[in-house]
Amino acid sequence: MSKSEYLNNYKFDWEMLNVVVGGKSALDAHHFFGAAFSSDSINTFLKGYGITGSDPISKAELFGNFQESIQFIRRYFLKDGNKEDGLELKIPNSILMITDVNELFQKVIEHERDELESLWAELVLKVMHTILHIDKDLRSKYFSTIQTQILDNYYRFISRDAENKLMLGKGKNSISLVEFDTKTKKTRDSVILKLLHKAEHVAEELFDRVGIRFVTNSRLDCIRVVEFLIDNGVVIPHNIKPSRSINNLINLDGLKKNYESAAKLAEKNELSEARFLQALERDISNDLLDQKSRNDHSLETYRSIQITARQLIRYEDPFISEFLKVKKYISNSDCQDEVKKKVSSLDLSSLTRDVEFFYPYEIQIVDESTNENNKQGDASHSEYKRIQLISARDRLFGKIINIATDDSE
Repeated sequence: MSKSEYLNNYKFDWEMLNVVVGGKSALDAHHFFGAAFSSDSINTFLKGYGITGSDPISKAELFGNFQESIQFIRRYFLKDGNKEDGLELKIPNSILMITDVNELFQKVIEHERDELESLWAELVLKVMHTILHIDKDLRSKYFSTIQTQILDNYYRFISRDAENKLMLGKGKNSISLVEFDTKTKKTRDSVILKLLHKAEHVAEELFDRVGIRFVTNSRLDCIRVVEFLIDNGVVIPHNIKPSRSINNLINLDGLKKNYESAAKLAEKNELSEARFLQALERDISNDLLDQKSRNDHSLETYRSIQITARQLIRYEDPFISEFLKVKKYISNSDCQDEVKKKVSSLDLSSLTRDVEFFYPYEIQIVDESTNENNKQGDASHSEYKRIQLISARDRLFGKIINIATDDSE
């Protein structure tokens, strides 16, 4: 044994180490599975991922993910489905003709034999990986309950006054609203696209599957809405995700300072409420913030207050209550004693009666004037979605585009 043979014990896959401990996304790694990935690695990878490669049901599910990925790529990233922003590329026939996902892994490994084919295989697997995380998100099973419990918490405070104006709350402390909207659920394609352009492309990291949106008459009312939600226990400050609180609409420190001076002036000069609010709103409008959005693809002209709140969701499994009814019925019926014994001896301790978990959702608050500005030009939602799509496209196709460009020169 030579003195240098010990170096075999110190071989490192620097790229995968950078993904695990360096904060880099696997989607952005030069080799999606690492430089040392080989035929022997496929089963190890699948087993570690949680997939039994030899199980026919798992294989069928994976092949379904493969087919969905192919259709998604065509629909959004290629000219076939997206005339405006799609690439003038074709998926190789060798990829389209795959009947077993193991073949796709094998093509990734055979990088030196056909680099372009290998990159296409890797790209499809990246989309499949994203789809798998959506399908295996446990909370999706409870989404209907999640949506109902979060939205009902808001609907109970929304009403209309005698003049049919939209109101938050009732009585003298109510707040007039221009709009109140709820986002009930993202489409599956929207979720896939969003995850493909996020550094952390995991389904659990999406915070806006459920969304609440308030449009108020004035900027001061935006702050009043936040205060109302806190006072009435709709939003619990301790359950907010602070790193996702964004406010580029109102300078809170400036508002506090102006409010204190305006309040003293109102008391001293007995100003009417209208005069007091007019002065305060003027100060707010003249004191804009330039806080950076948490989303790299949000447009600079877009202004709002955005909060990610979390609500404790309680899910009661309907099967348990229905089964207990059946059990009671059988025990009181004329069934054979053997049947009664079998049913009464069933152990229900392994079944979860109630499930509780915190679920994140997004709140957006904006005044009417700013809302109109947000809809114009570069700040429109359609433009935002287009930028998001182009970002995901370029992220996935970077190396393929480079090869296609070199071949055309």
